[in-house]
Amino acid sequence: MPQSIARPVQHELVIKKSRFLGQVQPVADRAEALRVVAGLRAEHPGAAHVCWALLAGGDSAAVDDGEPGGTAGRPMLHVLRQQDLDGVLATVVRYFGGVKLGAGGLVRAYTDAVAQPLLLADKVALVRWQPLACVLPYALEGGVRRALEAAGARGLAVEHGPLVQMRFEVAADAQAALRERLDQLGQGRIGWP
Repeated sequence: MPQSIARPVQHELVIKKSRFLGQVQPVADRAEALRVVAGLRAEHPGAAHVCWALLAGGDSAAVDDGEPGGTAGRPMLHVLRQQDLDGVLATVVRYFGGVKLGAGGLVRAYTDAVAQPLLLADKVALVRWQPLACVLPYALEGGVRRALEAAGARGLAVEHGPLVQMRFEVAADAQAALRERLDQLGQGRIGWP
């Protein structure tokens, strides 16, 4: 199951006089990631590079920001993928120290600059929520509410008309079991619009 991280974590490495300010943080999407990167560029105007990698909702990116191709963004992205993460942005701000590291040295430096804060990060299970709706007779409302509560459903909205209409969200991996449970409970009287 994919995981995310609970909060931003930073770590600094110094390698041959170059400073690598690594950070990992949860983000919702690419737009939020771009805002974070723009903020880092503004915060560190003297930095030589602001490299980043993103995994968020199937959207991935790897940006070298002027480092030799494939020596920064891709290694950072590889670390995120190895950890089975989603909804995470990794950034590394590099202040050049005057000593060239070579391609292999850069790959190791950017990999470590992301791996170190990930070691300190609190990982949390990533739950995908699936919206559902059903209609049912009034007599079934109490039992359905109990079944929804037992399944960990959230965001319950109920409308009373000729029938009871319920809208809610349930963890995507629990959706099939919940529908089966409600179909058994309703004995064919619960509709799924």
